[in-house]
Amino acid sequence: MSDKPYPIQKSDADWRAQLDDMQYQVTRHAATERAFTGQYWDHWERGHYDCVCCGTRLFEAQTKFDAGCGWPSYWAPVNADVIERIEDRSHGMVRVEVRCQQCGAHLGHVFPDGPAPTGERFCINSAAIDFAPDA
Repeated sequence: MSDKPYPIQKSDADWRAQLDDMQYQVTRHAATERAFTGQYWDHWERGHYDCVCCGTRLFEAQTKFDAGCGWPSYWAPVNADVIERIEDRSHGMVRVEVRCQQCGAHLGHVFPDGPAPTGERFCINSAAIDFAPDA
């Protein structure tokens, strides 16, 4: 993970105590869950999706779309300030990793092949988010 001083900091032991193993591996070590296995890839309730680590609101359900990739996909975050974009050159590719600006949690990647109005696809691991239904 980054050495950037995020506003929310916890020890590795605290993250391990808070998160299940998949959440920990995805958010703290940039792992990726297998496509079509996460709990939110085919989830369409009204509400919003928050960072599993710190509770920051990241995406509104109305920006979610079926990208056919097997991961929850959104065309925009709630605002640009909640997502950090970092060049990722791992696995022989050049991609843009997205992290939570508050705690540095790895969320997934953003690609330039999404629908209007942004043309972006935020491809997010279900293990990195929690859903909260509209009241």
